[in-house]
Amino acid sequence: MAAKKKISKNKIIDQFMAYVLEHNEAPKSVFIFAKNNDFEEAEFYKYFASFDALERSIFEAFFENAIKLLEKNEDYTIFDARNKLLSFYYTFFEILTANRSYVVYTLSKHKNTLKDLRILTGLKTHFTDYIEKLGIQLLDFKQDQLDKIQDHSLKESAWFQLLITMKFWMDDTSPSFEKTDIFIEKSVNTTFDVLDVAPLKSMIDLGKFLFKEKIKMS
Repeated sequence: MAAKKKISKNKIIDQFMAYVLEHNEAPKSVFIFAKNNDFEEAEFYKYFASFDALERSIFEAFFENAIKLLEKNEDYTIFDARNKLLSFYYTFFEILTANRSYVVYTLSKHKNTLKDLRILTGLKTHFTDYIEKLGIQLLDFKQDQLDKIQDHSLKESAWFQLLITMKFWMDDTSPSFEKTDIFIEKSVNTTFDVLDVAPLKSMIDLGKFLFKEKIKMS
């Protein structure tokens, strides 16, 4: 009996996505899936504990591929946080568009409840870590508890914004999804304008100054 071929993680992902698109459902079992693609079932479990884990890893792979592409661009490394996030969005949605049939099929059943969708939990972890590492300037409250709450709020709101953009993209019927590009630019820029702490810091400094002067004059 001929030995079955070795298979890579990416090849398993490709074959799984192809199966889902061709049959409008996931394979019935890992055994049947492996047999139909001529590799040992044990090879599947080297990379994934289940089809659910595989599905989560697909969206993680989309994120990782976007980051790899960005890091190849020397200009990206010197961008500020705003332009890094814009670049990420454009690159990430190019990857989603290249896999649109699978993404829309997988998420369309849950597009009104994406926030709680387990299939996106890995993507959320990667994305919120990315947001944290961007070094977005926030107010320094000089109090750990308040700073932690602010950091958590930033990551959760950034994640919610990504989900809203994904839903917008799924519903977008414009050529080349140009409306999604416009939405990305406007939403990211608006977020950073709201987060711009420089004017607020100036107001706080002015308030502190006036407060001190009032005490001196009392």
